[in-house]
Amino acid sequence: MRYLILFLLGLIFTPAVHSQIYEVGVYGGGSNFIGDIGSTTYIAPNAPALGVIAKWNRSPRHSWRVSLIYSDLKAFDSESDDPRRIERNYKFDSNILELSAGMEYTFWDFDLHKSGIKVAPYMYTGISVAKHDNYYVNANDTYTAEGTSSWAFGVPMVLGVKSNIINNFIVGFEIGARYTFSDEIDGSVPDAPELEIFSFGNTNSDDWYVFTGFTLTYTFGQRPCYCNF
Repeated sequence: MRYLILFLLGLIFTPAVHSQIYEVGVYGGGSNFIGDIGSTTYIAPNAPALGVIAKWNRSPRHSWRVSLIYSDLKAFDSESDDPRRIERNYKFDSNILELSAGMEYTFWDFDLHKSGIKVAPYMYTGISVAKHDNYYVNANDTYTAEGTSSWAFGVPMVLGVKSNIINNFIVGFEIGARYTFSDEIDGSVPDAPELEIFSFGNTNSDDWYVFTGFTLTYTFGQRPCYCNF
């Protein structure tokens, strides 16, 4: 966590000498969960996700990126294709707040200082940390472990495509899976020791969640000197 904070502070307080171009904007889309409860379909948004995003375009192909996304993350065994899960009928409905930072790589040059409409695919990865409530399941009902929450660290793996629609505005569409180093999001491995008797599912498989949606960013800053990258 300390290294993530230092990284973000570095992005914020880096001086804009010879300035690079910046982007700030919003994210809107949906989320779905992949774990020990609910459907195992990888891309199946069933709850809204909203957030903000910022980028520092260090070259026509490389951008440092940070985002903050809030979503209602939920899953229902009744929506699964697995007959065993349907019969079990577990469910959970949680709120999640994710902070993510890393690098976005564009597959070919996306130079905003050249005229004309440009379209380019991109990928993004880095590190993410998501705050979520703790749950446990007892007799098919989901309960909140009162007064407790946890942080799920993960690795975002995002693929998308973006285009400059009008002057200074860029729209993008992306699908981003988050592999987390946690098996606690859905309550299958309760965080509190006294609740371990309620553990279930595959303890060797960590939780995933996926954001699918659009970004809209506004660009500003002087023409960058990419030659110093």
